[in-house]
Amino acid sequence: MTGPAAIGAHEIAALRARMPRAFAPPPGVRAARIIGGLAALSWLLALLWWFDITPMRLWGGIAGLSRIIVLMIPPSPGEQWQDILRGLAESVAMAFLGTFAAVVVALPLGFLGARNVVVNALAHFSVRRVFDTLRGMDQLIWALAFVRAVGLGPLAGVLAIMAAEIAVLAKVFAEAIENADPREGEAITAVGGNRLLRIRFGLLPQVLPVLVAQFLYQFESNIRSASILGVVGAGGIGLQIAERIKVRYWDQVLFIILLILVTVALIDAVSARIRRRLIGP
Repeated sequence: MTGPAAIGAHEIAALRARMPRAFAPPPGVRAARIIGGLAALSWLLALLWWFDITPMRLWGGIAGLSRIIVLMIPPSPGEQWQDILRGLAESVAMAFLGTFAAVVVALPLGFLGARNVVVNALAHFSVRRVFDTLRGMDQLIWALAFVRAVGLGPLAGVLAIMAAEIAVLAKVFAEAIENADPREGEAITAVGGNRLLRIRFGLLPQVLPVLVAQFLYQFESNIRSASILGVVGAGGIGLQIAERIKVRYWDQVLFIILLILVTVALIDAVSARIRRRLIGP
């Protein structure tokens, strides 16, 4: 076997003349890269100055966090551990009710936002832009609004989760519906089925496992979100955390955090098994 033939200087010069970008970027590109890098660095430094992020402040924050961590150990449920369990149960219930209500509203919206169901381009574009607008509102913003509207308690948390999740679920539902195989719906039409039957028997059975999987995923995600909503008065375990942070019961705060982690891990394991049964590994 012989090795590759050596390339002479003339061949290299010819290749450089034919394809200069393969050897080195042109001067204009190099200058643009340097200017872009300097602009990005300047923007980063400006942000650090704007937010007063200095090494001394960071070091002081790390030192303060270290003291809090020392006070957290060992974790303790405290004397009011029944309130902690009740708050955790409230958070799980809030997450389930809010996500379930969002699914009920988002399912028909998902069909309206699917291009293969609503073929009118203007209607499809309008519905999708409504989804984008609603997704721009965070759950905490909704929680603050609903606390003002219905008062303190879990109802405000349920409504906040529902309002924030409707557009998210509607978007993922619409994308799942758009990716469905059209041949099954065409078969329903070929035997005389109308549009409703085509959706019911040709489209819904294909996407139902994906829709259920998305519901389960959002449910476990909303358990974590429900833990934060209580800080603004929307009930749940977040209220228990906020109360103990105010009085600096850091050992109980760590106990609640660990309890939340265990609960989320258990629900994640159960929902993962259900998703695997529905849509396969």
